[in-house]
Amino acid sequence: MEKIKNEDLGRLSVAAFKQAAKLPIIIVLDNVRSALNVGNIFRTCDAFRVEKILLCGITAVPPNKDIYKSALGATETVAWEYFENTMDAIEHLKENNYVCVAVEQVQNSIRLNKLNWNGEKTALIFGHEVDGVSQAVVDQSDYSLEIPQVGTKHSLNISVCHGVVMWKFFESI
Repeated sequence: MEKIKNEDLGRLSVAAFKQAAKLPIIIVLDNVRSALNVGNIFRTCDAFRVEKILLCGITAVPPNKDIYKSALGATETVAWEYFENTMDAIEHLKENNYVCVAVEQVQNSIRLNKLNWNGEKTALIFGHEVDGVSQAVVDQSDYSLEIPQVGTKHSLNISVCHGVVMWKFFESI
C-alpha cells in the first residue's frame, strides 16, 4: 500500500471550489472562544464543501493567526460572515428558509445516529466550548441533535463534534 501524493489527490483550485456545488449547510458558531477551533471548523467545512460559516459574538474572525494555523488555507475557500449577535444570525437563516439545528445535549434531542436528513437547507449551530449553545438559541432552533456518548465526560471538543456531525450529514447525500 502506497500513500497518495498531494498532487494526485485531484484537489480543486480555490476558484473551482468557489464555483462548485455546495452541501446545503451553513455552520453557525455561537460564541466559540478558541480561534484554533474556528480554524479547524473552516478546514472541515472545506473538506465537506459546506455553503458558509456564520461567526457570531466572541467567535474569532479572519484574519487571525490561530485561525490560519489550523485552517491551512480554508479561509480562502469557505464563505463566511460575521454577526455580532447569534440571534440575528438565526433570524436571518429562518428568513431564508433554513432549518436551524442546535448541536447540544437537551431534552428530546435527536440522537445523531437516528437522524434522517433529506438534504434540506440546514443551519447547524455549535456553541461555546464550556457553555455550549446558548439557551436562547436552543429555544429558537427547530430541533436539537446530540452525539451519543458513553464515557464519563459526555462532551467532545467542538471541532471534533463538528467533524462527526458533518460526516453524518455528508454521508446522507
